[in-house]
Amino acid sequence: MPNAKVLESKKAVVETLTGKIKEASSVVFVDYKGITVAQDTALRKQFRDAGVEYTVVKNTLTNFATKELGYDFSGILNGTTSMACTTGDPIAPARIVCEFAKKNKLPLSIKGGIVEGSVLSADQLNGFGELPSKDALVAQ
Repeated sequence: MPNAKVLESKKAVVETLTGKIKEASSVVFVDYKGITVAQDTALRKQFRDAGVEYTVVKNTLTNFATKELGYDFSGILNGTTSMACTTGDPIAPARIVCEFAKKNKLPLSIKGGIVEGSVLSADQLNGFGELPSKDALVAQ
């Protein structure tokens, strides 16, 4: 049985994740296995430039957070998992992951996610990789 201090810190992490997921217009879970530190740094820079928060997450704690909000991601939250979320352009996280993986020929892949309250599969989110950014659409 974990001690009270560890349990409290885990509860705090779940609360933080719950808040981020609840506030986000888009959340994408990514399998980052197989990328180097340099590639990860480049990916993080692209996320930062687009206003997307990108963090490595613990599967169990993330599963607790998503279930608290009424989502069930227990089938995809396994292995190496990171979370890209934004309150801005809802397509940005999925688009950046797809473009980065394609450009660098990486095994980086989307596991699934939430866009504006709707749960989307990896295939649906990968389709966003073909779309231009929100700013580009507005400019057209």
